[in-house]
Amino acid sequence: MNAEAIEDALKMNEDLAAYCRKALENGAAHFRITHPGMVATAPWVRWKCQFGCPGYGMGYCCPPHTPTDDQTRALLDSYRRAILFHIEAPATPERGKRYRAFMDMLVSLEGELFKDGYYKPFVFLAGPCIPCKKCGKLSNVSCLHADRARPAMEACGIDVFQTARNNGFFIQTLRVKEQTNNEYCLMMVD
Repeated sequence: MNAEAIEDALKMNEDLAAYCRKALENGAAHFRITHPGMVATAPWVRWKCQFGCPGYGMGYCCPPHTPTDDQTRALLDSYRRAILFHIEAPATPERGKRYRAFMDMLVSLEGELFKDGYYKPFVFLAGPCIPCKKCGKLSNVSCLHADRARPAMEACGIDVFQTARNNGFFIQTLRVKEQTNNEYCLMMVD
């Protein structure tokens, strides 16, 4: 996203400018302030978790412990604005560390929005929950980081590929792990 496009997007939503800039300063490659109607949900998304992910059912932020696509759609429809953040994660030794820092920053940004008077912010992250190395779910222990744990978009039935495309972003499936991941996170605002 070039500087002119960033400024144009921020002018229309000046109240969100500082939050978007903070995300850019902390690793976001791009952002798009969007309407929740541009976020696609579908039943097949959670099926991909159930039939294909080795972490299925092993965490509090993974299906079947997360909202269904219908529940997520109802939540999305109770908002007027959202911010879709894009992060590029090249295959480097620090990819995991950089990824974790970005996700943690987004959870903190959710808290900042709340403290600044936006009483409804909620962030959907990307991929598995990261605060713990091993989820307490496996030991029947309550979540140790419930204040920081957030589900991924896909864990809640959000079609990340279609959502990214609906908002003008590039995304494709990867052929090998050495390719740059294009990850997306969704901050529900108001």
